[in-house]
Amino acid sequence: MIRPQWTWRFVDGEGRALEEPVSPLFTNQYDAEQWLGETWRTLAGSGVASATVLHEGEPAAPAVALRVG
Repeated sequence: MIRPQWTWRFVDGEGRALEEPVSPLFTNQYDAEQWLGETWRTLAGSGVASATVLHEGEPAAPAVALRVG
């Protein structure tokens, strides 16, 4: 049985895709979004300006801006 894969794509303030940090794999969108809600401050502190949830490699929702402050 193949499980669906949900991941995050991270972009910097210039709109460039980031290779680091690497998103964990999730089996559902809810868990992926919950993880982002718990870690967005750390991600923003490491240079991530926005994140897009991907389902099987394709965007599943609009990008989320990560801003501290």
